Amino acid sequence: MHEQGASTPGIRPAAGPETGPAATSAARRTGLLVTLILGGLTATPPLSMDMYLPSLPAVTRSLHAPAATVQLTLTACLLGMALGQLVVGPMSDRWGRRRPLLAGLAVYVVATALCAFAPTVELLVAFRLTQGLAGAAGIVIARAVVRDLYDGVAMARFFSTLMLIGGVAPIVAPLIGGQILRVTDWRGVFAVLTVVGLLLAVVVWIRLPETLPAADRHSGGVREALRSMRGLLADLPFSGFMLTGGFAFAALFAYVSASPFVIQEIYGASPQTFSLLFGVNSVGLVAVGQINGKVLVGRVSLEKAMGAGLAVVVAAATALLLMSTGVFGEVGLAPVATALFALMSAMGITLPNAQALALMRTQHAAGSASALLGTSSFLIGAVASPLVGIAGDHTAVPMAVVQLVAALVALACFMGMCRPWNTRAGAEGAGS
Repeated sequence: MHEQGASTPGIRPAAGPETGPAATSAARRTGLLVTLILGGLTATPPLSMDMYLPSLPAVTRSLHAPAATVQLTLTACLLGMALGQLVVGPMSDRWGRRRPLLAGLAVYVVATALCAFAPTVELLVAFRLTQGLAGAAGIVIARAVVRDLYDGVAMARFFSTLMLIGGVAPIVAPLIGGQILRVTDWRGVFAVLTVVGLLLAVVVWIRLPETLPAADRHSGGVREALRSMRGLLADLPFSGFMLTGGFAFAALFAYVSASPFVIQEIYGASPQTFSLLFGVNSVGLVAVGQINGKVLVGRVSLEKAMGAGLAVVVAAATALLLMSTGVFGEVGLAPVATALFALMSAMGITLPNAQALALMRTQHAAGSASALLGTSSFLIGAVASPLVGIAGDHTAVPMAVVQLVAALVALACFMGMCRPWNTRAGAEGAGS
């Protein structure tokens, strides 16, 4: 594998289901389009989550359910995305990227449409679980395609590019969700998501080439997939980057899950104001992600950049906890929003570098490696989601506690398992 100081590698030799050179040529000719498609697939989680966020208080009233139960609709979707990746990732290593991706998108469209007609919160939770299971295909296969096409520093830069494209979704989605609530109810949000999923499936069907050559596919079934995953998990730095990214994502998702209630119920903001603040925070995440990809990568080691991002996340979470417990007296929305902006922005350095550093350690079974990365993040995030609501929707303390604990655990995993002072260790492949 490439070391941090190595020259920037370009596109990896990838191949399609029929002939390798044809697929590589197609991927290069349609480079921008493929990038946009992968960005759209990466945007599946924020589209599924964030467009729905401004309507959470309305769902509690419409379905006569407590806030903690309605937050389970987020948890169910997240849990589905976590478990679905464990299935779809190895499937894509065996059958190629296109077929599992198209099947997942088809189910996603159906499940999202059913969410729009859910008569009870229990059925909404079930449909959201199915939506997450199917939506996992886009997440895990997008990362695997990047690993098929790129390596080393180029891969880290591409992940930052995906953050720019995928970052448009969390900026626009809550704004769209807030505007949809002006003309219809929360069910209209799922109707829009259904159309988005259908359009993405059509574009993938027509324009996304196969990137995994038939010769590189695994034919060992479940046993082969489990063997590959065991090999990856046995590699301490890979597991360290995986857990670091997972717990950092938990801090982020604690914000995603609790902020609609914190901003609207505690500080009295309107759904439109919440959507605007959420969009500003997402701009921070995207901007820092671009600084990471365009300025830092290739000049500063990925480990150093990632460590700086984690330090900012810990500092922001600490400030939020102090403010929410009244240490600074009664504070308004502005200081809380500032701390949340800092936390979200730091994710622009932390998350793409964690993914790139982990994937650098495997030359084979990119689908399985991507599945482990995604599943760990979503499972840890799914655990964090209900914890932020255990004290009701009138205090921000649980959100701040979950964020700080998650950030500290992420930092501990990074320092204890990834050995960031030894950049050569981070660059050597695990070999799977």
